[in-house]
Amino acid sequence: MRVTFPRLPDHQRSYSLVERDNGVVCRRPGEIAGPRLPRDIMQLVVERELHITDGIWAHIAAGDSGPAPNRVRAEQLADLVKSVAALDTPEPAQVQRLAIASGFGLPAADIAAAAQALQVEAARWAHLRAGEHLRYDWPFRARYRPAS
Repeated sequence: MRVTFPRLPDHQRSYSLVERDNGVVCRRPGEIAGPRLPRDIMQLVVERELHITDGIWAHIAAGDSGPAPNRVRAEQLADLVKSVAALDTPEPAQVQRLAIASGFGLPAADIAAAAQALQVEAARWAHLRAGEHLRYDWPFRARYRPAS
């Protein structure tokens, strides 16, 4: 699956263009555009980096209709990674405490790596002009599946 996120002028309703591997193309509404990394990109990057198999984007890639069964858990995981990404210089012990407190059972190094990827994507987004876009390929295979 390929997902394109166009950078629109601030204060317009954003969207993403999803091209599934089966040829289906759909436009997903997003939030109001602005300089911050859109939530949908954040979610995609976190699920991709942590190899989530049952999150929001895997659900979309599979063509399933309706809400993803583990949407809330996937969003909580993205919020955890976003919190780590917001730290100036996260110490491994600090990330480990957050990882343990979250209850996800993920290694702190994986969370820190996903946070770094999120920082990179936020910087890429911040440098886009209106009319430009970011494009992501959704991986075919994933290795991590959160506990239900």
